[in-house]
Amino acid sequence: MPSAPHVVVLDYGFGNVRSAVRALERVGAQVELTADKGAALAADGLVVPGVGAFAACMAGLREVGGDQVVDRRLAGGRPVLGICVGMQVMFAEGVEHGVRADGLGEWPGVVDRLEAEIVPHMGWATVEPPEDSVLFAGLAGERFYFVHSYAAREFPLLDEAVGSPLEPPRVTWADHGGRFVAAVENGPLAATQFHPEKSGDAGAQLLSNWLGTLR
Repeated sequence: MPSAPHVVVLDYGFGNVRSAVRALERVGAQVELTADKGAALAADGLVVPGVGAFAACMAGLREVGGDQVVDRRLAGGRPVLGICVGMQVMFAEGVEHGVRADGLGEWPGVVDRLEAEIVPHMGWATVEPPEDSVLFAGLAGERFYFVHSYAAREFPLLDEAVGSPLEPPRVTWADHGGRFVAAVENGPLAATQFHPEKSGDAGAQLLSNWLGTLR
């Protein structure tokens, strides 16, 4: 019987880390909550959670060397999953209250405020995954739990991938006052704007699907 995949949830002071740990354990992962760079680099999978402000999350990541860990893992094809602001910081920059902050720059693009009558976007919503999605396999029509005021409303890498021999990213969309990026699958880097750890059975299935990519 294969051993359970070893997943590190990066503990850098921002994120619903305990609920993420419990959710991953429930779907069969061996989970370690730590900011240790060696452990984060060695794990089968790394989860980068995040709540709060983009700039504050980036500062917290840099303080524990999380920016270097993410970059090194992805350079080596090692899986990373970002959740909520942990997804947003994968983009080049975030804009909050007119202030720009650099992100990790794994993807081009800007995270800014949703243009909707009601912000934050809070509650359950359906998403539009591509047909070849691995994360959303078996999850057609399911709803996921969102809590956010900011999002990426474009994904420039899709345009850049046209004509490229590389596999294009799989982008899942949702709508709140306009379309925004709800999830991305891009080689070893995957991310969700919603909280799978708060999304019941559908979220558990998505995390299980992600674990399946680690083996």
